[in-house]
Amino acid sequence: MARVSGKNSWALLLLILAGIVLGGFIGYLAKDVSGLSWLNYGQNFSLGDTNGAGIIRLNLGVMVISFGLSIKITIASIIGVVLAIIIYRKL
Repeated sequence: MARVSGKNSWALLLLILAGIVLGGFIGYLAKDVSGLSWLNYGQNFSLGDTNGAGIIRLNLGVMVISFGLSIKITIASIIGVVLAIIIYRKL
């Protein structure tokens, strides 16, 4: 990330991550509310099995470590990212 007009790119990254987390949390809370259930509409993207086993398995004999990634992008998390970028621009 290039430095733009003296602003800290780490602050932008942290704000975007906070927007994703808070947006996902708000979408999760709104899933049972009849007028706001659309906030939880989204798509799952994942690397690995659907049963929780990762795409990379490291068997060390004593323990097995599985690595994978799963991301759920919802309408609320997209709104959270947009708000985070707006807040960053105002700083």
